[in-house]
Amino acid sequence: MKNGFKKYLKILGPGLITGAADNDPSGIATYSQTGAKFGYGQLWAALFCLPLMVAIQEVCARIGGVKAKGIADVIRYHYGKKILYPVLFLILIANTINIGADLGAMAAALQLIIPLNFTFLIFIFAATILILQIFVKYKAYADILKYLCLFLLAYPITIFIVHPPWTQLLKATFVPHMEFNFQFLFIITGVLGTTISPYMFFWQSSQIVEEEHSKKMISRDDKARMTHAKMKNIRLDNLIGMFFSQVTSWSIIAVTATVLNAHGIKEINTAADAAKALEPFVYNFPNAGYLAKFIFAIGIIGLGLLSIPVLSGSSAYAISEAFKWKKGLNLQFKSAHGFYTVMIVSTIIGLLFNFIGINPIKALVYSAVINGIVAVPLIFIIALIGNNKKIMNNYTSGIWSNMFVFLTFICMGAAAIFMFVSLGKAW
Repeated sequence: MKNGFKKYLKILGPGLITGAADNDPSGIATYSQTGAKFGYGQLWAALFCLPLMVAIQEVCARIGGVKAKGIADVIRYHYGKKILYPVLFLILIANTINIGADLGAMAAALQLIIPLNFTFLIFIFAATILILQIFVKYKAYADILKYLCLFLLAYPITIFIVHPPWTQLLKATFVPHMEFNFQFLFIITGVLGTTISPYMFFWQSSQIVEEEHSKKMISRDDKARMTHAKMKNIRLDNLIGMFFSQVTSWSIIAVTATVLNAHGIKEINTAADAAKALEPFVYNFPNAGYLAKFIFAIGIIGLGLLSIPVLSGSSAYAISEAFKWKKGLNLQFKSAHGFYTVMIVSTIIGLLFNFIGINPIKALVYSAVINGIVAVPLIFIIALIGNNKKIMNNYTSGIWSNMFVFLTFICMGAAAIFMFVSLGKAW
């Protein structure tokens, strides 16, 4: 039994980390805003997104596993720079905004527990993350990221503290609710954008390649030694990661809907505001409110420590692959200075966003919406790659994969169109 459990732990890696990073402070803020503003009205989105996430991330992981190259590298080689560069530009902007907002949310969340100076905390978080990325060896760093995934449990635990109406929750989960107005469609596009994000596509495919390098599973001519057993492990890792990601998303929406929306709090500014707002309204037992706030805040900090390296790392992988730079967390700074410079610059610019007066929740939601729009053409290209036998050899997408990937493409496209139509009517 113990050996079997250890076997499954060894399988977990890029998929689990990618799924956990999806619930970064940006995602927590978006889901919190969803729960606060619409109550249980968008709770169904967490269940609806699960098979879509699993499908698109599985193709990305499969491309990395088969080609021993990241998504950007494959797109550049087979589809050209003219398609790749505009997408990378928008992703770089969205990722950098996310990094800044995530750093700010982490500092504000820690202030709820320890009253230290905001500027001091944000610089400490940024410095810690960069030091780990640059100086810790890949295997040890990957293990640190795996352990940070445990912070996903913060939100399922919180939901049991706030005692929601379970019957109403289950109904809202399985019976979709729609409102055809700008605010509802804007937020649902943000939810889709923060759930199915382009940075996840680039990160997971590149991390599969990192894993192959670390385990010496790539031949001297840079080709992966793919087997059916290895592909099965990649898919299992991906499924588990995306499942826990959506359980967390569902829990955040449910908690904020139960506590904030039910008490008339429909607007929040940051994920930390959501944590702080929980405290006055949870009375189930002594100090229950503080405990709910504490766990929610700890989740923001832990998942921020996990997700910021994923955000800056996905930018670094994508840019390095686009310009044929040496890349990889398994390389030292002197061997991949361009790769690490992208991570450093992204983190520093993101940090500076916190000192120029940008509204954090608006920045987060808009970056999520950018992600939702950019994801549409990217998903289409990834679907083409997944079905190209010359690229994927014997590991092309099957009927179920194609069905859910194209459903993802249609849903993301429809959400973006509905949002712009509603925006036109609002103007």
